[in-house]
Amino acid sequence: MSERWVPLDVTDTDSNPFVQFQRWFDEAKDVMTEREAVALATATSEGVPSVRMVLLRHHDDTSFGWYTNYDSRKGRELGTNPRASLLWYCEPLGRQIRIEGDVEKMSFAESNEYFSSRPRGSQLGARASKQSDLLDSRATLEERVREYGLLYHDQDVPRPANWGGYRLLPNRFEFWQHREDRLHDRIVYREFDEAWRRSRISP
Repeated sequence: MSERWVPLDVTDTDSNPFVQFQRWFDEAKDVMTEREAVALATATSEGVPSVRMVLLRHHDDTSFGWYTNYDSRKGRELGTNPRASLLWYCEPLGRQIRIEGDVEKMSFAESNEYFSSRPRGSQLGARASKQSDLLDSRATLEERVREYGLLYHDQDVPRPANWGGYRLLPNRFEFWQHREDRLHDRIVYREFDEAWRRSRISP
C-alpha cells in the first residue's frame, strides 16, 4: 500500500457505532498522550456556538460523559439547549470521530463517585473556582483554594452542589479516516427507530 493511511469502507466498520468507537479508541492507546481529550461544542438557545476541550471520563454502549461546573458557560448553555457535539481527534492515525446527540445530567451518585476519585487539589479547585465568572486576579483564586484547604484539612472535600457529570446520548456518529489528496473516507451512523444505519458520505 503506497499511502500511509488505512482505507475505511462501510464493510470495515462494526454495525454498532459504540463498538466501532471502542475499536478506534483502543487502537489509539499507544500513539496518543491524552487519548481522553475531546472537543465539546454547545450552543445557546439562540444558536450561538462555543467549543472547548474536555476530558472524556465516561463511555459505554449508550453514552459519553464528562464532568464540569454546572454554572460554567457550557453548563449554562446545556441548561437551555441540552444538545451537544463531541469531536475525538487522533492525529497519528489520521482519524476523527464526531458524536452528536441530546445531553442529560448524571445522577448525584455518579457525580459523587467520580468527585471522590479526583486528586484532593482538584477537589479543592472545584470548590474554589466560580468557573467562567470574572476573576480580579489569580491571587484571589489561590486564596480561596487555601481557605478551603484549611476548612477541610481533616476531612474529605464534599462535592459542590453545582459540580457534576453530563452524558451525551448519541443519535449520529461520523468516523473520518484521512486519505491522500483530501479524498477522505467518511462513514456516518444515524439512528432510526432505535436501530443504526451506516452510509458513506463524500469527503
